[in-house]
Amino acid sequence: MKFNINKITLMTAVAVLLFAFSACKDDKKAEDKSAETKTAGKEEAPHEEETPTIATLTEEQIKTVGIQLGTIEHKELTATIKANGNLKVPNNNKANATSLYGGVIRTLKVQIGDYVRKGQVIATIANPQFIQLQEEYLSTASRITFAEQELARQKELNEGSAGAKKNLQSATAELSSLRTRRASLQQQIQLMGINPGSVSNGNLKSALVVTSPLNGTVSNVFAKIGSYVDVSSPVIEIVDNSSLHLDLQVFEKDLPQVKVGQTIHFTLTNNPTAEYDATVFSIGSSFENESKTIAVHCRVNGNKSGLIDGMNITGIVSLSNVTTPAVPNDAIVNADGKYYIFVQTDKKAEEHHEEGEEEGSQKEGEEKKHKNSKNFEKVEVLKGVSDMGYTAVTFVNEIPANAKIVTKGAFFVNAKLSNTGGHED
Repeated sequence: MKFNINKITLMTAVAVLLFAFSACKDDKKAEDKSAETKTAGKEEAPHEEETPTIATLTEEQIKTVGIQLGTIEHKELTATIKANGNLKVPNNNKANATSLYGGVIRTLKVQIGDYVRKGQVIATIANPQFIQLQEEYLSTASRITFAEQELARQKELNEGSAGAKKNLQSATAELSSLRTRRASLQQQIQLMGINPGSVSNGNLKSALVVTSPLNGTVSNVFAKIGSYVDVSSPVIEIVDNSSLHLDLQVFEKDLPQVKVGQTIHFTLTNNPTAEYDATVFSIGSSFENESKTIAVHCRVNGNKSGLIDGMNITGIVSLSNVTTPAVPNDAIVNADGKYYIFVQTDKKAEEHHEEGEEEGSQKEGEEKKHKNSKNFEKVEVLKGVSDMGYTAVTFVNEIPANAKIVTKGAFFVNAKLSNTGGHED
């Protein structure tokens, strides 16, 4: 019995010792872990970074993504009227090239899109009747010579009382009739484009030329080689786009606010990338069909390349001369509930290096990289009214005058800035 009591006492003492040893070991581990956490916190604290505001892009990146640069523009976006319309060329600046005489097209010298000048030959027409007309002209000229000789002979006979007065009168009438016929044939030959003085027995022309009645662009070709044309069959259509003007359809309620001399900003409905300007020069006095709109005629200003008769447009009428700074819609990005644009700058983005021994080689590489790169600073703006692809902006902080901004591809620049987090990869 004593043996059992001593055995239990010994086992209890061993268990107490093991528990105490384990507790000491856990406390040491906790202290070590706490120390490591404090050390890590101290090491990480210096690496806290501010939000980067400058993005660096290489020329290759700019070219690949299609980033475009521009300047801050001033637009009239506040007091305006929006309206639709189309481009038109006045009828006195359109023409059909036709032939006054029927014939078969022998040659066709122009095609759609060609620019032609007034008097330029555009086609030739052949017809045997052309030769017959010239033949009659020459024959009439010969008969006139004979009639003049006959009249002179009758005058001599009449003066010697040897001829009848009736014969003299007949010779006079015949000569007058032939001269009238020759004058008529001469005019017809001139209308054919042939010089009557050049017509001779050895120089009869079998083909006529069709010339352009005005300067302009060939918009349509109606004939082809071998087809028959006459006065009612035009060969080509010519349009002079230099006189292109804009017909804006304005509703009755907005008409009192439209005045001659106001500026119109418009874009093509199917291609709104480019903006054009026009000036109101006339206001219609009747409704257009059943649309209850009045046509406002505007003169297109500046370059008219790319504009064609009949194109549909969307325009705004400026009701005041108040302008506001504006940028294309694609130039603005939204980040953290605020709006920004990117301005090209000479400022450098902060450089971060993890290993001191690599700093020299990295710096050398960065200098080589920055020679072919551009920096863009993220600048906060306040958005205003948007229209015609532009948005009015107010700058929170002033930017340099004539500063270059990203007008297209700002989203990519912002993504590049967010992804790098201020580090250059």
